[in-house]
Amino acid sequence: MRLPRLDRPQRYTGLYVLDFGDHTAVGFTAEEVAQVLESERYKDTKVYKIHKAYPDGRLELKGVPAQTFQLEAGIFFYASSEQQARDDFRRLIDLAIAHQPPCKAKVHLARYRDDLFVTALIYPAEYDDEISDWLLRHDYRTAGAAEGGTGAVQRYYERRPVVLDRHQLYGEPAIEPRTGQELLASLHLAVQR
Repeated sequence: MRLPRLDRPQRYTGLYVLDFGDHTAVGFTAEEVAQVLESERYKDTKVYKIHKAYPDGRLELKGVPAQTFQLEAGIFFYASSEQQARDDFRRLIDLAIAHQPPCKAKVHLARYRDDLFVTALIYPAEYDDEISDWLLRHDYRTAGAAEGGTGAVQRYYERRPVVLDRHQLYGEPAIEPRTGQELLASLHLAVQR
């Protein structure tokens, strides 16, 4: 895979590289990658996330399975009392108001049984690293156990807990994604931004 030379490579950290087979393009947002992969023509495109960029132009890449862009991931914070779960739920929403999350997400306060409650944070799987960083950076903590991942989301939906409250979080993208024809017309460009 040959990557183009980038001016100010550090600004590409967190964006994606697409390897189309015959050429490579750098600088896609997660939303753009999801759109490209939905196209029958580009369904076999290889995807890499730029984790670190160096001033000399070198990039640290991590391969990302295409199916990641079709999944939800989540972090689930468990509590043995409804009051503790409500406190976790409220603090998570307050955090999102004070410090906007990196993407759109939903928060549920749910009951599995009388002594098991959960605050569920569910978001697009491609934002797993960013959500974890956001929670750590703002020191979000709970008293109970926690679990995360795409499998945890599947188990949550399968168990069908009673949702007591819900809230939608809105993230503001750092870069406005392109859509439709505008995006598809630019796929031949080696540098997208």
